[in-house]
Order: sequence, then C-alpha cells, then structure tokens
Amino acid sequence: MTMTRIGLAGYGFGGRIFHAPLIASAAGAELAGVVTRSPERRAELAADHPGVPAFDSLAGLAAAGADAVAISTPADTHIPLVLEAIELGLAVVCDKPFALDAAQAREAVEAAGRAGIVLSVYQNRRWDSDLLTVRRLLDEGELGDVTVFESAFERYSLDPVPASGAGILRDFGSHLVDQALLLWGPVASVYGEVGAHDERLFAVLNHAGGMTTHLSGDWVQGSPAPRFRVRGSKGAYVVYGMDIQEPALIAGRTPAAEGDAWGTEPEERWGRLQRGDDSEPVRSERGRWDTYYPAFAAAVRGEGPVPVDPRDAIAALTVIDAIRRSAKEGRSIELAVAAPA
Repeated sequence: MTMTRIGLAGYGFGGRIFHAPLIASAAGAELAGVVTRSPERRAELAADHPGVPAFDSLAGLAAAGADAVAISTPADTHIPLVLEAIELGLAVVCDKPFALDAAQAREAVEAAGRAGIVLSVYQNRRWDSDLLTVRRLLDEGELGDVTVFESAFERYSLDPVPASGAGILRDFGSHLVDQALLLWGPVASVYGEVGAHDERLFAVLNHAGGMTTHLSGDWVQGSPAPRFRVRGSKGAYVVYGMDIQEPALIAGRTPAAEGDAWGTEPEERWGRLQRGDDSEPVRSERGRWDTYYPAFAAAVRGEGPVPVDPRDAIAALTVIDAIRRSAKEGRSIELAVAAPA
C-alpha cells in the first residue's frame, strides 16, 4: 500500500492525545512530523514517537516530503494555517472549530477548491458509539416516527473554559450542530441562548424536514443531561455519558494496540430503549474514530472521498452564527434553505 505522509501542526492536548496516536495507528498513513517550536512539546514528541521529526514551520514539513497536515492549534489560528498549507500544496485536516465563523470557513473551502487541494474537517464524533447506535436504530425503525432529538455535551469542571476552543458555543457546538445536521438535514430556524462567558449554550433547531433538535452544552453542569434522548412514537432511546474513545486515548490506549476491540462500550454503559416504565438495554455500536485517518489518507491518494466534506463546516458554522445572533437579539433567526437538487 502506498503510504500517505501526514504531518501534525500543534502538539498540545488535542494534537498529542487525539491526532498523533490515530495517525500513527492508521492503515495507509504514517506520522511524517510535528510542527512545534516548544522545547517541552518536542521532548514529549521524542518520548511518544521516537524518530518522528519536529519542524519549525509548515514550510519545513512540506519540504521534508509530507503529503498532508492535520491542524490542531488554537481556534483563532486555524484558518491562517489552513490557507498557508493550501499555498504549500499540502492536503489538510483541520480540527474543530474549523473557523471562527461561516465567512472564514467559506473562504478556506473556496481556496482549497481553486487550488485542487484535499480539505477535510476533523469531526471525529460522527463516529462516536452512541451516535452510530442512534443511526442504526433510525435505519431499523426501532423508534418509530421521531419528532424530537435532544443532544447534550455537559461536563462539570471548575477550570476556566479553555481559550483555545474559542468558547463552548464554537467548541462543543461544533460537534452538537454537526451531528444534528448529519441526522436531520438543513435548519430553517434557530433559537439560542449563550452564557455571559460562553460557558454554556442552549439551542432549538427547527429542521426544514420537520424535525426539532434541542442542543445543550455546558462546562459547569453538576447534573449532566443524557448524552442523547431520541423521542419517537415507539419509544425513546436514552444514553448517558460520553463515548469511551476519548478517555481511552487519554489513558494511552490506541487502536493499533486494541484492534477490533477499540471503541467497544461495556454493557453497563449501553443506552436503553424506554417505553414508559418498561426499559431494555440497547447494544452499542463500536466507536470508530480509527476509521477517519485511513479514509483521509485514501482521499489524499485519490482513492475515495474525504471522510467529512468541508462544506458541512460552513453549514454548521452558519447555524452557530445564528445561535449567537439569536442569543444577542432575543429572537428566532430564520435561515435560507437551499432547494433540493
């Protein structure tokens, strides 16, 4: 197999814990190097991935023969680095939030299109165990006619909201909105509330197809809501807690070491199908973050589509922009919905 050489820009928490191990574990890809000037980060890289070089710049990474770069740096640097990588001819994966607003996202996507550069967004939570389980239940018709989708990213932390993510609305909201659009399609109107310090969000999305989504994100929530509650005519699927793949990576476990056992939720963490007082466990799908980089590497080689279309980030950021505007103006915001092709 021809290997796709993928570099990494940034070796903080996201780059070191999430991207580097998944690139290094991916079939058809190799970790080509890391762009970081920090002596501390370079020492961590040497310990974690012996022999993988460090570079001072994207230009240095490109000159060393990298085919692509994954950008995992503070949010306000994403688009400048994406545009620089495009100029250097590097294919790009950009972490979320892809951009600070929809206009920035559109600029980058159009630049990649003009240059013929492969561009994707790292929406790894499309391959969370719980979301894949929801998709299976919908495909099988287990829930009947679904009318309301409730989705929450809620944690309890007394630490400040990380500045690198540009606030909970852009950080948690990038995943919440992307998943809602993936499941239910374009949004016709938005109502939103955002905390004074961007530490929480609540939004109601009215989808063009008739579905209603309730989204909640919170950094300081002592009693987190269910991760999903999907309400249908045949019952509701309810699941608590976050997908197991994040804590697994934090603990140093990798897909390379665990193989097909990667992302498997223990039975006590499965969600339940509830019908009033009746409740039964629902087998969870295996989480599959390990499929993103093999698919991206193949796309760089011209062997398939990117795992996440970057135009999806424009759509998600359009909704996120509307949530912020709704919160500021205290009213619902109507969005233009493109006619079906």
